[in-house]
Amino acid sequence: MYDLSVITEAIHSFLTGLVPTWLAVTLECVMIGVGLLLAYSLLALFYIYYERKLCAAIQCRLGPNRVGPWGLLQSFADMFKILIKELISLNHTDKFLFALAPYLVILASMLAFAVLPWGNGLQVIDFNIGIFFLLAVSSIGVLGILLAGWSSNNKFTLIGALRSGAQMVSYELSISLSVITMVCFAGSMSVGDIVAEQADCWFIFKAHVPAIIAFVIYMIAGTAETNRGPFDLPEAESELTAGYHTEYSGIHFGFFYLAEYLNLFIVSGVAALLFFGGWMPFHIPGWDAFNHVMDYIPSVLWFIGKAIALSGIIIWFKWTFPRLRIDQVLAMEWKYLMPIGLFNLALMTCCIVFGWHF
Repeated sequence: MYDLSVITEAIHSFLTGLVPTWLAVTLECVMIGVGLLLAYSLLALFYIYYERKLCAAIQCRLGPNRVGPWGLLQSFADMFKILIKELISLNHTDKFLFALAPYLVILASMLAFAVLPWGNGLQVIDFNIGIFFLLAVSSIGVLGILLAGWSSNNKFTLIGALRSGAQMVSYELSISLSVITMVCFAGSMSVGDIVAEQADCWFIFKAHVPAIIAFVIYMIAGTAETNRGPFDLPEAESELTAGYHTEYSGIHFGFFYLAEYLNLFIVSGVAALLFFGGWMPFHIPGWDAFNHVMDYIPSVLWFIGKAIALSGIIIWFKWTFPRLRIDQVLAMEWKYLMPIGLFNLALMTCCIVFGWHF
């Protein structure tokens, strides 16, 4: 499989040959930031179209089909509409925190983007506590949601923010347990090491039963963490008009809207990393010819394809199951998912100690 680090090293050598090292590093950071912002925007536009088409198929509809061929330009039209909308200034609000909240939500997803293994040699940063960093920065988003609800000085936004805070903090425990379970099996918190460990076989097959249990828990908790149906209590339209972002307009509302879809990609990307090999192709031990053919598929397509496929499962959840009550949401976490996750962590430990894995 082609190593994309050859390209990045060539760019670094070219820049250091033209300008001082400190300036070359600065230019590289700017290029990486612009690249992440571009990927952020394009993925958000794709996911808006993807969900609309998928939910239309589930409901026997056509979905977007007017703006552009097959409705492909509908997401771009919505983006331009949000960009030209007025930012309404409200009275009796904490204006600083009100303006800060959407940027915190965007910051959390952007920092998580930096750790994802986009391809072979295409990762912004890979250090020995990459998974710990990912869990830490992903928790910043709940601060933005809580600030948005509280600073709006609106009872509906406050209720939505409190629901979201309780839900996200609760389900972070199950996500962390699932992640720790797979980190124990990998023996490293480095994202690069986790991908390399799955070169011969993905963890979902290699770790069998504990990995399958961890995957199911992760997908349920990840759906709740992104505030998507059937766990969309913080945005229950029939009760809270729009939830914690009721008072937002224009690009500030767009930030919350984009962050929801990008968090969906991040949750799916982490699932692809931990259970399905990240950018690693599908290999079957002993099938050298088949494995060689799989290596011809670019690693970037492997990772993005896996993430999009897993996102389809989460979108399928939303358009299949009815919305849960807040007591049912919290009971599922504290009474079922977390105890099962703790038991599964102990089971994975036994599998590692006694060698009960492939």
